[in-house]
Amino acid sequence: MNIDGKAYRTIWLDEADRLHVIDQHVLPHRFETATITSFSALCDAIRNMLVRGAGLIGATAGYGMWLAACEAPDTFMSEAATALKRTRPTASNLAWAVDRQLAAMTRGSSPEEKRHIAKVTAQAIADEDAEACKRIGEHGKTLLEALAAKKANGAPVNIL
Repeated sequence: MNIDGKAYRTIWLDEADRLHVIDQHVLPHRFETATITSFSALCDAIRNMLVRGAGLIGATAGYGMWLAACEAPDTFMSEAATALKRTRPTASNLAWAVDRQLAAMTRGSSPEEKRHIAKVTAQAIADEDAEACKRIGEHGKTLLEALAAKKANGAPVNIL
């Protein structure tokens, strides 16, 4: 999405590998971003609904596993996975992303390699979600245009 001419995604890493999200608490009245600096803060972000929506929750969980890999040794990953899944127990995208990360990280033979795999996998999950959202928007645009065409004199299309 574009805000004041600048493109944003719902979740992203900056050049210094700091994780940022759009703060869902203040939408739609304000646009603010938040920086997530630790695994614990990421769990709180999911639990407290700083991030919302199935796809974004899954992408956030993917980055959570990367943060966990950056913070702690290999032995912590199983605990991190459990902790993440407990933040929103019914969120299937969250569990799917955590399990995808665990499976991907088994391909690494060193902590550094596992961290790299976790980062690449988290980025892939976020990219896949962004693409799915784009396709939903494109499909929705067609539906809205069809509804608008049926309205008399440019009357608004109301959406609940």
